[in-house]
Amino acid sequence: MKRLGMPVSDDTILRHLKRQVARLCAKTTVRVAGIDDWSWRKGCTYGTIVVDLDRREVADVLQDRTTTGTAEWLGQHPEVEIISRDRCGLYAQGAREGAPQARQVADRFHLLQNLRETIETQLSRADRSTGRALLPESKDEDGVAHGPGGRREAAEHRHLIKQAHRRSRQAVFDQIRTLRDAGNSIGDIARETGFGPRSIRKWLKFSAPPDRRATAPKPCSPSYFLDYLSRRWAEGCVRGRELLHEIKLRGYTGSFSHLERLLAKWRRARGAKVVTLPPAPEPATAPTPTIATVPCAVDPATGWSISPIVAASLCIKPRGLLTPGQAAKVDALKSASADFTAMRRFAMRFRGILRSKDIQKFGVWLNDAQQSGIYAMQRFARTLRRDLDAVTNALTEGWSNGQTEGHINRLKTLKRAMYGRASTELLRARMLPLHLPAQHGK
Repeated sequence: MKRLGMPVSDDTILRHLKRQVARLCAKTTVRVAGIDDWSWRKGCTYGTIVVDLDRREVADVLQDRTTTGTAEWLGQHPEVEIISRDRCGLYAQGAREGAPQARQVADRFHLLQNLRETIETQLSRADRSTGRALLPESKDEDGVAHGPGGRREAAEHRHLIKQAHRRSRQAVFDQIRTLRDAGNSIGDIARETGFGPRSIRKWLKFSAPPDRRATAPKPCSPSYFLDYLSRRWAEGCVRGRELLHEIKLRGYTGSFSHLERLLAKWRRARGAKVVTLPPAPEPATAPTPTIATVPCAVDPATGWSISPIVAASLCIKPRGLLTPGQAAKVDALKSASADFTAMRRFAMRFRGILRSKDIQKFGVWLNDAQQSGIYAMQRFARTLRRDLDAVTNALTEGWSNGQTEGHINRLKTLKRAMYGRASTELLRARMLPLHLPAQHGK
């Protein structure tokens, strides 16, 4: 500051900057808000950014990602008419509590992403060439518990995924051992299989595929208090709120929903009927609705198996946007699996509906997806029905979270440049405009 001829300290300038931004925030009105999260530390702590989509400016930056914080901010801005968001449940609940008068709009990009992730989950049940390690096998590996709540379909889906991963790891391990026994070097095996030399050296030390060691539980996980919870459950204490209060006194820092996921398994197991599943169910013997696995397809260009991630991405990509190599992969996948062909047909119809904004066709698509007999499509249709108003508004409204994602990129750049002075208050001051925006004339 002295070199600029300003007889003030750095802290004084930052203090005045924060005060100015606080005054501007109090006078700003927002009609169309875009809400999304950003990470202080990915996977650990998150914040929330609110963008004025009308003015294309950041409206506020919140230090947490909670339903309460979102509802409080929206409650202070009763002028909000439209809220654009992703499929995050806490933002949906926060919008319902803080701005019940606003119309919620689901982001169309995230709808396609959710569809891709669901298709990837379905494709993960097939045998595939991967070195992904698994957690140690559970005690009920050969049986799946099905309670009276009609959860057989989801349980069998998870069981098929575990079986596919286990067979894939065994196939990769056998291939590496066979190539090594034939006298191939580590480099030759790496070029043949596509795996890194370090992974190959590690696997050659074992006589069987090694199990993945589970991470030690932390106080934020109910598994950290598993012994205590098991004892209390055996004593007859089955109320989640009561157990939450007890383990919080012992240092639990996680959420109630995290605890409920553990207790839900115990409740289903209490009145469950164990059904033994065959090691490799054939499509002809699969229950209704059909839960058939997708056979492994081979890339014609490389001869390697096509991974579920690549296959799911290609499944939602139109033919006109495919490169010749990608088109060859799609043809190979369609030849290997009728389920992939059906899922791609549903994906193309869904993309067309998003472009045409035809609500009537969307209702027909939902019904067809739920009656398709394909687990991925049925699951995706069920999740859309739970958020039907926001998804329907996505077809009729022109708003999206594209601007919000762009401002998040800018936020990340500023956050990484701030280093020791990084704080939510200063980050908000740098993200928000320093001028008072013109009020809406509509």
